[in-house]
Amino acid sequence: MRPHLRPLAGGILLALCTAAAAQEARLAPVVVTATRSEQSPYDIPAAIDVAATPPDGSLDVNLSERVQAIPGIVARDRQNYAQDAQVSIRGFGARSTFGIRGVRLYTDGIPATMPDGQGQVSHFNLDSADRVEVLRGPFSALYGNASGGVVQLFTADGTQPPELRFGVAGGSNGNFRSSVNARGVEGPVDYNVDVTHFRTSGYRDHSAARRESGNAKIGWKIDEDAKLTLVLNALDVPDAQDPLGLTRAQYEADPRQVAAVANTFDTRKSVDQQQAGLIYDQRLDDANSLRVMGYYGRRSVLQYLSIPVATQSSQPGNSGGVVDLGNEYGGGDARWTWRDTLAGRPFEIAAGVAYDNQTQHRQGYENFVGRSLGVRGAKRRDEIDRVFDFDQYAQATWRVADDWTLMGGARHSEVRFRSTDRYIAAGNPDDSGSVTYSATTPVFGVLWRAAPWLHAYANWGRGFETPTFSELGYRADRGAGLAFDLKPSHSRNEEIGIKLRPTDRVQAGLAVYRADSDDELAVATNLGGRTTYQNIASSRRQGVELSFDGELARDLHLVAAYTRIQASFRSPFLTCVSAGCAAPDTPVAAGTRIPGVPRSSGYAALKYGADRGWQAGVDMSAMGSTSVNDLGTESAPGYALFGVSGGYVFDDGPWRVNTFARVDNVADRHVVGSVIVNDGNGRYYEPAPGRTLLVGVDVRWR
Repeated sequence: MRPHLRPLAGGILLALCTAAAAQEARLAPVVVTATRSEQSPYDIPAAIDVAATPPDGSLDVNLSERVQAIPGIVARDRQNYAQDAQVSIRGFGARSTFGIRGVRLYTDGIPATMPDGQGQVSHFNLDSADRVEVLRGPFSALYGNASGGVVQLFTADGTQPPELRFGVAGGSNGNFRSSVNARGVEGPVDYNVDVTHFRTSGYRDHSAARRESGNAKIGWKIDEDAKLTLVLNALDVPDAQDPLGLTRAQYEADPRQVAAVANTFDTRKSVDQQQAGLIYDQRLDDANSLRVMGYYGRRSVLQYLSIPVATQSSQPGNSGGVVDLGNEYGGGDARWTWRDTLAGRPFEIAAGVAYDNQTQHRQGYENFVGRSLGVRGAKRRDEIDRVFDFDQYAQATWRVADDWTLMGGARHSEVRFRSTDRYIAAGNPDDSGSVTYSATTPVFGVLWRAAPWLHAYANWGRGFETPTFSELGYRADRGAGLAFDLKPSHSRNEEIGIKLRPTDRVQAGLAVYRADSDDELAVATNLGGRTTYQNIASSRRQGVELSFDGELARDLHLVAAYTRIQASFRSPFLTCVSAGCAAPDTPVAAGTRIPGVPRSSGYAALKYGADRGWQAGVDMSAMGSTSVNDLGTESAPGYALFGVSGGYVFDDGPWRVNTFARVDNVADRHVVGSVIVNDGNGRYYEPAPGRTLLVGVDVRWR
């Protein structure tokens, strides 16, 4: 075990031994829906955790701030708002250089992952959220394509009495967040409406950004048995600067610098998104209920890259250095649930169908006009890409005895891709084509209530992941058409674990897992701004996860999480090393680490304070070394960072005022916060900030 991570595992064991000394406090009961069965996570035979409250004294604008205390998930704050957060679960999704792949994302039941498996969390509105649920392991497969894990955000319901909330926080590197939130209940209608503004000058040069987001959840209780919920969401990120990654030498010389080409081409990205969803819940009788969801959205992305002029000019098939994406997406899900008894024991079954559709108008342009760089030039790509899925699923939960629960299910997924090329020129042939992928993914789990304070479980399942349109974009042989020769990856997943509740004030967990994948996707070539992919015969991810959440004494709360993972390619293959490599020519040995997956990660936070009065806390976050390329020749070093926070909460009549201050990276260490896997120019490293200060106040009026 790495020296800087040993305190985490030791701290969890120490806390379990001393927690019985606490007498007064109680942990709030939690009900989760990630397995489509409303139960306590303590009674589910799967690894599932909930982040129900925001961390004290934080900006609370990035998902990484919410899920630090959940093992198995790595959410990296890249300090780069031109690229979405990096999110991986048990090593799935780690290869992504932009966007999120291999992990399913939802907000209020509405997919934030497109049918091809690529998603983003930039529109997650944390200010109005009630909780974030993270499901890991085999049962994730019940969500279909790219289910290495599932992350779901749920907006809070309206409150009674109504509340108005105002928040403002600011600090180092020009970080500033302000928000206004209104939530309440008026007759049969409950509402939660939020508007959040965030801006930053950026820790690194050329990394300023601004983000405006709005979220509204409005529920109408039609009668005692029916409810209609409307969810509206909007996001605007104009011209977020992209500092790109750094080489190891650049990072060590000056972590705040940017790659020279970032300034030369003014690399940046703009995002504009609006979506709406409608959810209808109907109780049919004492045993039967129905839930129907439909959604529609539009998302536009305009991104300026740093592809050299010479590369674009010398290669007729190059798609240019400006990416212009216009997306329309939508779909629905209909689910029937029956809750009654089978053979005299509680039984529940849910069955449904889901349809999702995305139509993307992808255009590419040169990033120069004459000698002017970083501007939109001549068109080099124009295509209509469409992908849709149609899935059927069913799952059942049966408490066959007082001490035993069985849970199982299956999902059949069919994903169809079609591309229509509208830019055909000399040296750039017609790339139109279509392909269909399908798979059936069964899962099964069993829970044993060994004692009131100890539950043990085991589960098994299969999963699959199709290539995304980004990976299908170019063929490795440089021929016409998309890379429809790529196969989907299939995985076999196993997990055993225990869940502990020694007292009402303490809960802890241990999970051990292994996932073996066939046809893992990896980089084949990097040539002229085009990245192509190939299938690797086999890979493996296996590890252990520990978690603890409890009251050690009155007003003294400890949370901790630790993850140890081994992720490696199990079969040898060839890959490219240089940016100009036209065909894989360098061997990668079996046993080489999968890049982007840290060997270990952990978090621990000790907090003091009640609902009012003085608050104080100290925390530590740690990350093991992370390989950055398929060859395993370079890696980002591990680190451990410490933070302290404090504040005072005034609670008087209708007013509650929370004042706070926080210092992160107290020792002012220079570390690599995230990595860009397999970057063709060797710019793998994205530095994290040094010591930073944040102060703020959140006001609530009832």
